[in-house]
Amino acid sequence: MKNLLIGTALIATLITKSFAQSTLPAANVSTKQEIQLSFQRALGFLKTKQNAETGAWGDAEPVAFTALVLASHMADPARKPSDPLSPELEKGYAFLIKNVQPDGGIYIKARANYNTALALMALVLHPDPSKFDQAILGARRFLISRQMDLDEKGKADNPLDGGIGYGDDKGFHADLSNTHFTLEALKYAEAYLADRGDALKNEPKLNFAAAIAFIERCQNLPESNKQPWVSTDAKERGGFIYGPTETRGPKSEPDANGRVAMRSYGSISYAGMLSFIYAGLSNEDPRVKAAVTWLSENFTVDENPAMGQEGKFYYFHTMAKSLRAAKLDALKTKDGKVIDWKGQLSSKLLNLQKADGSWTNEAGRWMESDPVLVTSYVLLALGHVNSTW
Repeated sequence: MKNLLIGTALIATLITKSFAQSTLPAANVSTKQEIQLSFQRALGFLKTKQNAETGAWGDAEPVAFTALVLASHMADPARKPSDPLSPELEKGYAFLIKNVQPDGGIYIKARANYNTALALMALVLHPDPSKFDQAILGARRFLISRQMDLDEKGKADNPLDGGIGYGDDKGFHADLSNTHFTLEALKYAEAYLADRGDALKNEPKLNFAAAIAFIERCQNLPESNKQPWVSTDAKERGGFIYGPTETRGPKSEPDANGRVAMRSYGSISYAGMLSFIYAGLSNEDPRVKAAVTWLSENFTVDENPAMGQEGKFYYFHTMAKSLRAAKLDALKTKDGKVIDWKGQLSSKLLNLQKADGSWTNEAGRWMESDPVLVTSYVLLALGHVNSTW
């Protein structure tokens, strides 16, 4: 990958498949045009929500929200790698750099890992990320240092070992959401740094074997996960829950022995599949294949499977980037039905856009009542769809 390509829609060379617009079916050409128009309306909306004084977006999590908005701009289909950044975007990047901490993390106070992972992604997606090399290396080191290794060091003997949580403010905690954001950021950063000569020489490396073990302990797959909560219900097989010791989704009714199994749910199952892929597993690995099967059988764009409307836009965002990373142009159910996920997802998102160019979720759990966050999720999802056509 060459540096010239870093500023394209979410580093298109991470996924090698691309299509010239002239070779696309007319329906896809039309949808790409609609996506471009949708981007312009949404980016116009986001411009009005920037803090003119600080350059930040979002009050709840300004570093993370600013990073997501900046990444959304880099995903704009109309954007060329050589296009200069607007003063507003330069100010947003300056806000991120202002919040680089002595430990290399990029955060203000709380949820250091979450904020750093999203900020690292945004820095790498800048048209000229070389100006941020030291911040990129520092953030990468910081995230690697936050990988959990409890009990006996170097041995994955604790359910949380290998995972990443929000940060020390949450205590001993690791979950699949923060782990997938971290693995994604590291993947993009290392794709960039690989072209920076010996930039990664003598730099620390994530323990990917431990990460895979952690992800495995979040999957409803009895063959590879021996955690006591794992469901034996075929309908749950292959999906994921939030973490090895907790879930944000539903639980089954107690069985005759009082055992309660955890049910798989949509958004975190896409995060699990993406984590496996970015940790180095192939599509042929049984754990990845089981995840794809569960996602295919539970595919919908009407809700977040097993969660209803809660976390729906996080689900859409995670769906798009996960299926893109897996290089899956379509999903297929057990009965042979082929699912055009890109067509269904893009149509759904385009129809949900509000008159002011934004998106929001009436179910406000996980901050999805915030139009800055949700609009960023949608633009990133549409950027992934657009770049695969």
